[in-house]
Amino acid sequence: MALSHKTRKRLSILLLVVWLPLYIAVAIRVVALFDRPPIWAELLVYVGLGFLWAIPFKVIFKGVGREDPDAASDDDRP
Repeated sequence: MALSHKTRKRLSILLLVVWLPLYIAVAIRVVALFDRPPIWAELLVYVGLGFLWAIPFKVIFKGVGREDPDAASDDDRP
């Protein structure tokens, strides 16, 4: 089942407004459970987690910034 452009746009906003802040809070809590590593290691962990959250949602974010390909363009109108 392919998601429409409008649905992908709405899901991407929901992910950015709700899921991402929750993910950041959980990531900070989990990292805080361990002894503080050297700053370079901590930076690597946060950068890795920063990329990790988006991997499952790549399909949803793909093409969201472009115009809706299913919408009628001005050239198609009589």
